[in-house]
Amino acid sequence: MDSSIAVPAPAPTASDTAALRRLYLLRFAFAAVWAVLLLASAHTLNPLSTTLLVIYPAFDVACAVVDARSAKAERGPVRGLYTNIALSSLTAAGLVAAATSGIPAVLRVWGAWAVTAGLVQLIVGVLRRGMAGQWPMIASGGISTLAGASFIAQAGKGNASLSSLAGYAFLGGVFFLVSALRLGQATKASGH
Repeated sequence: MDSSIAVPAPAPTASDTAALRRLYLLRFAFAAVWAVLLLASAHTLNPLSTTLLVIYPAFDVACAVVDARSAKAERGPVRGLYTNIALSSLTAAGLVAAATSGIPAVLRVWGAWAVTAGLVQLIVGVLRRGMAGQWPMIASGGISTLAGASFIAQAGKGNASLSSLAGYAFLGGVFFLVSALRLGQATKASGH
């Protein structure tokens, strides 16, 4: 691991906290809507489900770009965010290819992404642990890593379905909502 990633971040500013809170609320709303739409077509790969599958990591890229731009360049989590941008970009491309091979291939690609992105989220959360709302992000990163392994295992079984991805996305969204609420409480408590 790059030792520069492990450097604790300086204390966040009120604008950092507010921007991160808004981003987390947006991520919750997106995940909730996405999960409902994916559930409608979870047992087959069709144009809707394939589009949704590719949009999810693309949205993750956009969110990580916004997060990285709002954070100061010298802050430790920025490198983790750039790693997340690369992982999610590769995943979007991988899902385009995997969708032509079937649901098991999609589950393998999504699983690999969930494992690696979960580890990155865990590291970024640990680096931001001085900021309110990061313990849910740390837990979410750990759960994502475990869920990714389960998606890979599901790919080898009969009757593979995308429904577990919808549940995964919704749960991740709930973690973003909890973090956003915690950030809001911290902002009120500090008088900003």
